[in-house]
Amino acid sequence: MSGDDLLIVGLLALAGFLVGGVVSFWSRNKIAAGICAVLALLALGGAVLRLLPA
Repeated sequence: MSGDDLLIVGLLALAGFLVGGVVSFWSRNKIAAGICAVLALLALGGAVLRLLPA
């Protein structure tokens, strides 16, 4: 695996953990869930941008 592949896998894993945080925090704290959702979208967007050809 190259460095780019590892970066993509890491960003997707980070997005998955953050989505889990959204699910966990949603009923107790909407602000924390919103912050986790924004961070998950940024990580997912970064992974998708790395997958697209330049």
